[in-house]
Amino acid sequence: MGDAPDPAAGGAAPTPKPTARRLLVMDDEAAFARFVRRIAEGEGYEVEVLTLPREFAETFERFDPNVVILDVVMPEIDGIELIRWLIAREAHIKLIVMTGFNPMYATMGAVLAEAHGLMEVTSVVKPIGVADLRKLLA
Repeated sequence: MGDAPDPAAGGAAPTPKPTARRLLVMDDEAAFARFVRRIAEGEGYEVEVLTLPREFAETFERFDPNVVILDVVMPEIDGIELIRWLIAREAHIKLIVMTGFNPMYATMGAVLAEAHGLMEVTSVVKPIGVADLRKLLA
């Protein structure tokens, strides 16, 4: 009667689509960003890559990623400023904070994001291998 699926309508309710896996990579080192793109696309992600931090906010809003890989040490605008922007926006994403410099930079960024309880955060020191990057993206 009222609650049973209508066989004429195709039976059971449609299966919901899985959430798209969208990764935004923000790193001023273009070669590293290309490496991440190649691995992430192989893992089924749609990927946007930025090398200019001033483009981050507009791209984030347009692309709506659920995972962000963010370099901390960059010219013009550093990763900490971008983390503050994500916090102000109340972004609910998986954030992977990376640096090729002192590991404390990535740790500070992760602590800042975690302190606001808005994101799942991991800090990583570059270089990172293929297997470790795949594990982070899983």
